[in-house]
Amino acid sequence: MAEENAVPTRLIAGQKTLLSRTMHDIRYDAVHDEFIVTNPFAQAILVFRGGADGEEAPIRVIQGPNTQLKRPDRVDVDPVHNEIFVPSVDRILVFPREGNGDVAPIRVIRGPDTRLRTSTLAVDPVHNVIVTSVGRALFTFNRTDEGNVKPRTVIDGPKTAITRINQLQIYSPKGWIVAAQPGGSGMEPEEEVFVGVWSINDNGDVPPRWKIGGPKSLLKKPRGVALNPKNKELIVSDMRLNTVLTYYFPEIF
Repeated sequence: MAEENAVPTRLIAGQKTLLSRTMHDIRYDAVHDEFIVTNPFAQAILVFRGGADGEEAPIRVIQGPNTQLKRPDRVDVDPVHNEIFVPSVDRILVFPREGNGDVAPIRVIRGPDTRLRTSTLAVDPVHNVIVTSVGRALFTFNRTDEGNVKPRTVIDGPKTAITRINQLQIYSPKGWIVAAQPGGSGMEPEEEVFVGVWSINDNGDVPPRWKIGGPKSLLKKPRGVALNPKNKELIVSDMRLNTVLTYYFPEIF
């Protein structure tokens, strides 16, 4: 168990890292022992080796006009099919995991039928599904979709209680979508502040299968979410509390 005043075992910082002050997502690829970070200021995706330390440069950088990257804020990796997924305003860009430099996407989901205005996403390599947040809705696409395609499902409506999803995770073995909703700008938590769980096959005005929220949850502005299947835990970072909260949540595992 980590101590409250524990120091990091490694610290990555410095000019050679190409990191910026605005990094809103990080994903770890356990299969290849790499982690991926976005740099929206530099319009870049940075890939580091898992054991990176100090002022260590990325092992790969996806950056340049051919990438079509626009303010890349979120990212996910599919280590099974060796692909990196990036939501980029009105499109979803898919890159080869080993892509480096000014590489073009291998697939792009874009067009009026997609209805994309996306900010975050997650990939399910088991069921071959992408889930992304669009306004007050969750859209899913097939992992191999390309071009001007319609979503395979749309979770939208008053029963969903979705107003704005900040970050997503998918528990692939069971196809659960886990979404953190931070609420508005109020100082005290509103009703819409929660972490909700849906199925990748839910469609329409569907309420969450499970929901963590309310005074007992202590949540005030949940921004990030992660899963710990080994210990059957849901881990949530809360922006207003400046705290990481861990919930025992065996139902989804």
